[in-house]
Amino acid sequence: MKRLAVAALLAATTLASSANAADKPLEARGTWSVTTRGSAPLPPMGWNSWNAFGTDIDEEKVIASAQLIVDSGLAAKGYRYVNIDDGWWAKRRQADGRVLIRTDNFPSARTADGNTSFRPFTDRLHAMGLKAGIYSEIGRNSCGQIYGDPAGPGQPAGTMAEREIGLYGHIDQDIALYFGEWNFDYIKVDGCGIRALAADSPQVKSGRLRALDPLIDYDTIPRTNIPAVKGLFDQVGQALSRNKPGNDFVLSICLWGSADVRSWARTLGNLSRTSEDISPNWERMLHNLDSASRRELYAKPNSWNDPDMLFIGSGEFDDAHLTEARSHMSLWAMLNAPLIIGFDLRKASPAMMGVLGNAQVIALNQDAAAHQAVLAYDGDSVQIFTKTLADGTKAVALFNRTGSPIDVKLIASHLKYRADQPITLTDLWDGDTKSFTNEMPVHLERHQTLLFKASGTREHAQGLYLSEQPGNVNPAVDGIVHPMADPMVYRGLLPWRSTKADGEHPVYGGWGGARADATPFAQTPKIAGKTYHNAIGTLANSRLEVRNTGFSTFTTLAGIDDSVADPTARVRFSVHADGKLLKQTGWMKPGDAPAAIAVPVKGAKIVELVAEGNRPEMQNVAVDWAEAALDR
Repeated sequence: MKRLAVAALLAATTLASSANAADKPLEARGTWSVTTRGSAPLPPMGWNSWNAFGTDIDEEKVIASAQLIVDSGLAAKGYRYVNIDDGWWAKRRQADGRVLIRTDNFPSARTADGNTSFRPFTDRLHAMGLKAGIYSEIGRNSCGQIYGDPAGPGQPAGTMAEREIGLYGHIDQDIALYFGEWNFDYIKVDGCGIRALAADSPQVKSGRLRALDPLIDYDTIPRTNIPAVKGLFDQVGQALSRNKPGNDFVLSICLWGSADVRSWARTLGNLSRTSEDISPNWERMLHNLDSASRRELYAKPNSWNDPDMLFIGSGEFDDAHLTEARSHMSLWAMLNAPLIIGFDLRKASPAMMGVLGNAQVIALNQDAAAHQAVLAYDGDSVQIFTKTLADGTKAVALFNRTGSPIDVKLIASHLKYRADQPITLTDLWDGDTKSFTNEMPVHLERHQTLLFKASGTREHAQGLYLSEQPGNVNPAVDGIVHPMADPMVYRGLLPWRSTKADGEHPVYGGWGGARADATPFAQTPKIAGKTYHNAIGTLANSRLEVRNTGFSTFTTLAGIDDSVADPTARVRFSVHADGKLLKQTGWMKPGDAPAAIAVPVKGAKIVELVAEGNRPEMQNVAVDWAEAALDR
């Protein structure tokens, strides 16, 4: 694939420290590598114009939605970002490269000098106690330009050059305008312009848009220029830091899981889309859910998995589908997904506002412990998600993916609670409470999610398993050599493509990455014939960063997973505290009993777990940190 000169230049500007880190990726650093840029300690909440209006947006619609967020009490519950999406721009002025606003749609943006300004608009939102968000594109042309109707609303006007309103070639200028001059707080940056404008694309062949050699091949990772894509978004992050020195901004990366974004988004952005756009139907909700549900170790404070906006209020999540709407809300809350409403709130019924405003469900999403839920049971029909909360209790969601009723059982070990002690459940939708010991039968209606807060006696009383605190475990290096398509994401029909293709094939979304209570390939961890239900599964040549929040001891049983078929594979395991080596095993082979490790970590801020392979590239050599725990 042809590489653009600018892409090579961007890749070459990587800091020397980053280059050194790449040369020795397994070297302990004693640092937490998740980005400190931006401000998203908890998943952002708010509203976005796209699902409600597409590119047909205007000031009246946005301000009306903002006022409803305030008047309904949603703002007081945490919904504070009001984000305009694609369709706001008029053109890019060629004399100075300034992007101009569609003042017929946003009249407050008119200025005497013709420059146009969103400052009156953002000032008005800020005066309402809200935050303001804007949309842009990392390429030259937005998704709405590339995939939308050229004669439709919200399309930039003018010459081909004037219609190039994306950030490409203008990152510093545009970010300074949007955040320095116009005072926005949030930006969603799409990637269609570096994906869809090859010379043979319809838009280019028609002469409407200019070609830009794709940096992303959505279906084929080897044809994607990952360093160049990462370099562009790094430049955006740097520009944001310069123009918002107080760090009060959110950078939303919208690459739909492509370009190996899962492996680097945590170092650059505050949230990262994990899939194509959601649609208001059950199948696409399943697709988007699956794109994020097995990435529990890749969501962190200040950098969240984003399975796209809430479609509550529309289609199969409307008033006639209250069960489905509650499931959608429950699952996004458990995933720590950004809660961004995508509905025309002027049409919202009391029932829909009740779903969006359920304080107990919102509290799960905004819990201070900041752990994405882990799959305690994973199946095609039923899934059970559990989450450790800041107060020491658990949340559990039992989810029926199918269109038929199902009877299931919730068992104590799903919650990592003792089976011989009572467990109390509080239903977060209807407030009912119930108790059980060992196991409890549960009836799930079609598409139903039962959501509970649970209290009981912990299996591991002296501390926390690492798999109970995924927000504190960062796969800084996850050992993946060649990113692979994920076969476990539900392949729902794309409404805008219908069957005008040969199928919905698996696309890259993180298959093979580090997992909690599972191997990288979704099996139950097993070492030397023994199964472990409490483990961190990863790959050889990996390094995990673990934040230590006051614990004194780290313990684990480390070994090569029994799924490894390569008899020549050898791995040695080491544990470090704030960069200092505490323990290293000898070289281990498949079938060896796990190595027992217990080391003091009192006072250490970062514990690092390194699984070093005997070759620099080892594909699919799964290793387990079984029973890994931090204890008081």
